[in-house]
Amino acid sequence: MSRDDDAPSPSKQQPSPRAPHGPRGLLAALFHDAAPLDLRILGRMLMHAVVVGAAAGAMACAFFYALELSQEFFIDYLAGYDSLRAAGEDLQFGDIGARSPRPWLLVLLPAVGAFAASYLARRFAPECEGPGADATIRAFHQKISEVRRRVIWLKPIATVLTLATGGSGGREGPTMQVGGAIGSTLARYLRVSQRERRILLVSGMAAGTSAIFRTPLGAALLAIEMLYKDDFEADALVPAVLASVVGYSVFISVHGDATLFETAAAYPFVIAHLPLYGLMTVLLAGAGALFVRCLRQMETLANQWPAWARAATGGLGVGVLATAVAVFADERVAMGLVGGGYGAAQAAITGAPWIAAGMKGALVLALLGMAKLLASTLTIGTGGSAGAFGPTIVVGALLGGAFGQTAQTLLGDASIQPGAFALVGMGVLYGGIAHAPLGGLVIVCEMAGSYDLLVPLMLGSGIAFVVMRRSSLYKAQPRTKQDSPAHPPRVLQLLQNLKVEELMVSHRDFVVFEPGTPVSQVMTEVNRNNWQDVFPVVDADDTMRGMITPQLLRLLAAERDMEPWLVAADAMQPPVTIGPDDDLRVASERMLTHNLRELPVVGDDQRIHGFIDEADIGQVYLDHLR
Repeated sequence: MSRDDDAPSPSKQQPSPRAPHGPRGLLAALFHDAAPLDLRILGRMLMHAVVVGAAAGAMACAFFYALELSQEFFIDYLAGYDSLRAAGEDLQFGDIGARSPRPWLLVLLPAVGAFAASYLARRFAPECEGPGADATIRAFHQKISEVRRRVIWLKPIATVLTLATGGSGGREGPTMQVGGAIGSTLARYLRVSQRERRILLVSGMAAGTSAIFRTPLGAALLAIEMLYKDDFEADALVPAVLASVVGYSVFISVHGDATLFETAAAYPFVIAHLPLYGLMTVLLAGAGALFVRCLRQMETLANQWPAWARAATGGLGVGVLATAVAVFADERVAMGLVGGGYGAAQAAITGAPWIAAGMKGALVLALLGMAKLLASTLTIGTGGSAGAFGPTIVVGALLGGAFGQTAQTLLGDASIQPGAFALVGMGVLYGGIAHAPLGGLVIVCEMAGSYDLLVPLMLGSGIAFVVMRRSSLYKAQPRTKQDSPAHPPRVLQLLQNLKVEELMVSHRDFVVFEPGTPVSQVMTEVNRNNWQDVFPVVDADDTMRGMITPQLLRLLAAERDMEPWLVAADAMQPPVTIGPDDDLRVASERMLTHNLRELPVVGDDQRIHGFIDEADIGQVYLDHLR
């Protein structure tokens, strides 16, 4: 018995089922009722991003002050050495009565600080060991993106203990992790969706970095770039920029708006120097690959030691190295090895009395750069709470300055400014091994307060991105969004955005059977039908009770001597249906689960409104690929 489907009401009249297959139909389906929702979500996220930025900025203020004051106490007062700081770092605590140098204390302090930091991390939050940025990237890509609340207070304490006592590393990784924890915690309290939680986590990363380095735009670009090797988190850009601006504003209102590095008044652009920048980038790529390889080897080696001894052993190695340089070479050079080392980068940019001119000065910068690489490997590779971003820009500045000074000497060209090569070296080394060329480029310009070197930085960043493809500073980086659990495959996203009612066949006559229809009549009607695959069995009020599937039809066809009293109710199976408001992903999964080619579409009234076929879903996918 065949019946016409109930005619749809005028409000539900639909175009031909082929309409959504075209590009215009797909776009209409993708954006159908989505824009207003997205705008509302975006507005809510922007308000949340302001709160995250303010909290991350306040945290960065306290962290920066505590770190500088603690370093003044441990290195300047107890050990008796004058810390080497960049122009924008010195908080001018006043003369606290520095004593004569105590080399034996400089040997021990990094080990004691690293041991204390490691103990706290292992006791309360193991994710606080190590640089911090990798742990934050890993948290972002988890199915439930979350950084624990305790990280907000524990990570700064662990980092201050590590860096202020002489450990070699940066402060951006810790501030990223703390900022991410602030964003994640706020998202948890607000009970927002997973997508919004991830965006707030990224906003916190951007705000923390922006505040501690005073780089609002570069930090936002860096936060969305460093999550992937070959991709970026575009959805988080606007909230990250807003949080970054707020965090930066909070920080400079407390500590002033001076840039981290002091630079020359201007760096004139000279086209003839571009090949030199390209050559320097290739050489720095080797240093970047060496740094990453040394880190991985040190991590492998440290994992074989007792957990309590790892960070302390690395700290002891840094103390021995720095003390040996201080005693047998130069105290100022030794101070470039401990802490952040930004003072050494400052010396490479603007020069210093302890750096001679010519090849001798270039040799000092190159050796200091390699020694800083070793010291940072000892600290970070053994689990010390210190970032990896700082060492890369310091090593890049030192090796870049050495290259510039060498080129100036050998070519006899006074227009070559070693400081310019030092700044470009910062951006290309970090941007290359972090796979964040734009973020690395802009953040260096902001730290220097000048965009004079934009063209050489663009050239170097492009070369570095290609040359350093196989080296990655962050192990947690997936290659693209498709490789991250944080993002379902794009095909699934497409299917989730399309409703069954937009694709179902509702204009054709379809065959249904009553429970008492003889099976012989069922077979006759099925053989006459040329498009239907599933045949519903319905009551007198058109309510679906079951269905006859291709598997059952093949079984019935094989039974030639069927009993004459066998009816449709005897041959049917329980109904498998889909609702018109369900999406195509649900429909596809239900077809695969029950091994069906099509599904009846049943509304709230339990009546059949049409059919959805796997071929139509496949056509949507093919159209999307084209």
